Amino acid sequence: MRWVVGYAPGGASDVFARMMARQMTPGLGQSIVVENRPSGGAIVATESVVRAPADGYSLLHVDNGVLIYNPALYARLPFDPDKDLTSVGFIGRFPMLLVVRQDSPHADFKALLATAKTRAVTYGTPAVASPHQLTMEVVKRRSGLEATHVPYRGTPATLNGVLDGSVDCAVLDASSALPAIKGGRIRALLVAGDRRAASLPDVPTAIELGFPDTVAYGWQGVCVAAGTPPAIVARLNEAMRAAVASPEMTKHMQEMGVEAVPHSPAQMAEFVRAENATWRPLIQELGIRLDG
Repeated sequence: MRWVVGYAPGGASDVFARMMARQMTPGLGQSIVVENRPSGGAIVATESVVRAPADGYSLLHVDNGVLIYNPALYARLPFDPDKDLTSVGFIGRFPMLLVVRQDSPHADFKALLATAKTRAVTYGTPAVASPHQLTMEVVKRRSGLEATHVPYRGTPATLNGVLDGSVDCAVLDASSALPAIKGGRIRALLVAGDRRAASLPDVPTAIELGFPDTVAYGWQGVCVAAGTPPAIVARLNEAMRAAVASPEMTKHMQEMGVEAVPHSPAQMAEFVRAENATWRPLIQELGIRLDG
């Protein structure tokens, strides 16, 4: 079996894939080899699984970008994720945080809103068309905040932009922000979640601050090629859920602030449909394209 990841080794997707593969191997009685096929939008990895036999032996590591954003970002894809992939299960979701430097004059989100009425406010994210940028676009629409996007190349650069004052604030996922928050370097003004993040119970949600429907998460899961027999999909889902509930994964996810989501294949498919209805129109409204 192979677990195909569309990103380079060492990143969050790769780490989770390797941990999950290790946990799932005994229960499936099959070795699972993680295969990194990095490319823009994970398109190469996705095509590799779509073109593979629909037998459950090729797993695709998926996220917001792979399943939701790509059809809105690229005019031509060599596949249709809505038709060519079948949902297997979720690994977890990553709460999205609006953060500022620890000594920022903005004590809370209300203060940032007030500043934005007097001067231009900037916010950083790890990339254009990332869950981080789209999270902030929802925050802006719900709250009336005016802020200019400053895209960086990755999380470390985004964090440095906040720390050196190049941007007023940034959107980071909990797993990336937690070390800097615990280290007293940055602090979170809000979480764009349907509830407070378990890893940061003192940080209010945007909903609590008076901005309904301000919900956005990064998330990761697994798909296989469409046409894979339902019995195989069900067995893979069972193995995934057992892996996520294992002591090793539970500890790692708690330390990273990642929330487990034990979806069935049908629940994941329904979740993806709902995400499509929310995010693809927003990407089109913003006019973001990644293929020129």
